[in-house]
Amino acid sequence: MTEPREIEVETPHGPARVHLHRADGATAALVLGHGAGGGVEAPDLVAVTELARSSGIGVALVEQPYRVAGRRSSPPAKQLDAAWVAVIEHLRAADLEGLALIAGGRSAGARVACRTAATTGARAVLCLAFPLQPPRRAGGKQSPSRLDELDGVAVPTLLVQGEGDQFGMPPAGPQRTVARVAGSHSLHSDRQAVVDAVAAWLADVDLARSYR
Repeated sequence: MTEPREIEVETPHGPARVHLHRADGATAALVLGHGAGGGVEAPDLVAVTELARSSGIGVALVEQPYRVAGRRSSPPAKQLDAAWVAVIEHLRAADLEGLALIAGGRSAGARVACRTAATTGARAVLCLAFPLQPPRRAGGKQSPSRLDELDGVAVPTLLVQGEGDQFGMPPAGPQRTVARVAGSHSLHSDRQAVVDAVAAWLADVDLARSYR
């Protein structure tokens, strides 16, 4: 895979960094965000990037401003969403102009893509290890489910989820496909199964159709 072109995009919460991977003749682009404690070098994000490019889909890997600034602690959801929307608006007016948008990400990045899908005009959403419900801590109350974030997405959505994911297994839905693979939230156990699930979905998803 050739080296990506890096650009900085100003957002309401500081500069974000985008790693742009071109694909010759692309008619669609996959924009992916990272998890709360990791970066865009996560193995599953790298594997999906390679797959997308080989399928004629451009890829933009987005580093949130807090990561660019060297902070480890993730900010509130509203800040993440605002920065993400600003990045996609910039990309759609420049490098990704005219391309059908597939939004997505890993873990917390998948949540951001879901929450903002309507705002960004995404034609489809790809979630790698969606954190459905945080594990109960010893002596603590059960945290609420995040199923509403998935239910709010009105376009075709793929969730690739480890069978042993400590955050649970999301249910399938009318426009939501769940691909169960071996492993945990890290999706390290069977990288090829992750790639195969995404490849099959990309081959079937209709990016030209309008959804409500």
